[in-house]
Amino acid sequence: MTDELSPGIVAQHGLSAEEYALAKGIMGRAPNLLELGIFSVMWSEHCSYKSSKRWLKTLPTGGPRVIQGPGENAGAIDIGDGQAAIFKIESHNHPSFIEPYQGAATGVGGILRDVFTMGARPIANLNALRFGAPEHEKTRHLLAGAVQGIGGYGNCVGVPTVGGEVNFHPSYNGNILVNAMTVGLARTDRIFYAKAAGIGNPVVYVGSKTGRDGIHGATMASAQFGEDAEAQRPTVQVGDPFVEKLLIEACLELMATDAIEAIQDMGAAGLTSSSFEMASKGGCGVELWLDRVPMRETGMTPYELMLSESQERMLMILHPGREEAARDIFAKWDLDFAVIGKLTEGGRMKLVWHGETVGELPIDPLAAAAPEYDRPWTETPPAPALSAGQIAELDPAEALTALMGSPDLCSRRWIWEQYDHMVMADTLQRPGGDAAVVRVHGSRKALAMAVDCTPRYVKADPLQGGRQAVAESYRNLCAVGAEPIAITDNLNFGNPERPEIMGQLVGAIEGIGEAAEALAYPVVSGNVSLYNETNGKAILPTPIIGGVGLLADHARMARIAVGPGQSLVLLGTTAGHLGQSLYLRECCGLEAGPPPPVDLAAERRNGGLVRNLIEEGLILACHDLADGGLAVAAAEMALAGKTGITLDSPDRGLSLAAWLFGEDQGRYLVACNRPQRLIERASAAGVAARQVGRTGGTALILPGGGTISLESLSERHEGWLPGYMDGGPGGRTGTS
Repeated sequence: MTDELSPGIVAQHGLSAEEYALAKGIMGRAPNLLELGIFSVMWSEHCSYKSSKRWLKTLPTGGPRVIQGPGENAGAIDIGDGQAAIFKIESHNHPSFIEPYQGAATGVGGILRDVFTMGARPIANLNALRFGAPEHEKTRHLLAGAVQGIGGYGNCVGVPTVGGEVNFHPSYNGNILVNAMTVGLARTDRIFYAKAAGIGNPVVYVGSKTGRDGIHGATMASAQFGEDAEAQRPTVQVGDPFVEKLLIEACLELMATDAIEAIQDMGAAGLTSSSFEMASKGGCGVELWLDRVPMRETGMTPYELMLSESQERMLMILHPGREEAARDIFAKWDLDFAVIGKLTEGGRMKLVWHGETVGELPIDPLAAAAPEYDRPWTETPPAPALSAGQIAELDPAEALTALMGSPDLCSRRWIWEQYDHMVMADTLQRPGGDAAVVRVHGSRKALAMAVDCTPRYVKADPLQGGRQAVAESYRNLCAVGAEPIAITDNLNFGNPERPEIMGQLVGAIEGIGEAAEALAYPVVSGNVSLYNETNGKAILPTPIIGGVGLLADHARMARIAVGPGQSLVLLGTTAGHLGQSLYLRECCGLEAGPPPPVDLAAERRNGGLVRNLIEEGLILACHDLADGGLAVAAAEMALAGKTGITLDSPDRGLSLAAWLFGEDQGRYLVACNRPQRLIERASAAGVAARQVGRTGGTALILPGGGTISLESLSERHEGWLPGYMDGGPGGRTGTS
């Protein structure tokens, strides 16, 4: 009979009294400390999704190109010619706040493993980063560490980091976000899954040795921070990208044989989650011989071995008789290989230490039947409409200059130049455009990819904000000429036990689902990161969307750079919406009003037109309109092409501020040689269109007489981030 564990020990493991009682009921006795640790990580929010599961089930996950939706290591889509794109995004938020370099680096390593576990060679990394206010004492340190960690790991492992986004807001002062995405390529007939099968088949451990780093990392990721965040530093894992590179090559070499029945990366909760999840999917049991696990530290216990989150490790089920051939491959790559168990009948996990059974648990109740909560939630109240007095009519040239040099819109060159975005020699569009584009080697095809979210919209209206995140991802892919195929999501929110936070999550998921359905843009993988708050202060709700699309011929790809002598046409309806706009925040000092509404039918119609026009060669440059509206889009196109732009006056009834800086959705600014032909095509497709300017010269000329030289605009745009990282001032750069 196992001794009853104290309430204090149970609480330290993150289980409520009710969950502990449920665990005892499942076991038919009190669990021992090892078994309690296993319940703790498997039932953590990070591993079980117990607060979000019922809402995630509402998302559309299927489609004609979907090979694998949620539930595996990553999602898989068919891109033709017997090839699949495999991709996923995951968070490493809490570890990156505690130790930014290793937290971000191991986030990259973990998502790479999720992708190559399925038989894909990784071809691209992206990231979505959120930091606190620039003036906050920790922001500079956290930004520098996270960027160096992402670059250090991705560069060393030899996978290009091709895109991402970075934003700043005081809500992230105590809880930054590091979301990492990887895209890989596989053959459709060589995709590997995590479903264990074959009673008696060997369970094999490969990769690095196990240490004590990362123990209870999944539990830490499922709790909010307090004043003692620094004390959790030992739970942050330490990565080695050179070992990861060896592991990629060894796994792909073994995958070219018929040795593997199932394979799973040891990510959150390490050996526990990988073994339980594989066995649960296959409906079988497992016996693990823990004393055979390769260890890099002396005196390790079964508890530490099961809960360690040491990096660069995989768990495999091999076909019988293939052990020695597999061992030879991993020996060639100088990696550990050990048979540490076997599959059994009966659906139970038996843990053995030097011949003695030290733990025995039923598998399905932990892996597939964790508690599922229908948490109380309250709807976010509508934001009051803006009054005329809240919108200052500032000099357009001064306002645009301030916006282009603000923390959220300044050039990210300081960041992406630390990333090797050209390794593998297939990157066709580098960071700085609407979407990254990576060639499918040896073909005319290319994959486009982007990550997007506008958290201030989600905070003001979770439903519209969720829709907008998906729609902006869709637009970014369309703007380079790609057919949007599917998305992965990373839902970053505060404490779901607070009804207002749970309401944000529910509303955002509903919006994401509506947009994914309307745009035929299904969700094939993802991650949920909750409890992102410190001392009761939650982050802005941040549901990051990672989108992947296909270009049939990369020669037809569009870019944002304009050239001289071109006409500019604005596609989509302009109403001049300034609620929650960056103009309002950066230039007027307000975060107020409702976000712009998202017309999903218009998004699909407008995106389809843009793709057709790019395919036909009628569009010379294209940029979707997002933060900062028309003026910012024009400025970015002018700077990219080193060519001036003159913008026309607004439609009657629109103020200059609304015309230039409104953030109405579903719009594209395109450059062409035959504007009337373009407008006629748009009219026939039911898409609003008007000529709004022309290119040429060396300045940006705004309606009302404001002129900004490209040289001065570039200095302001390029200068803020390097200056800040060199010790310059942070804060808002507005004109009010």
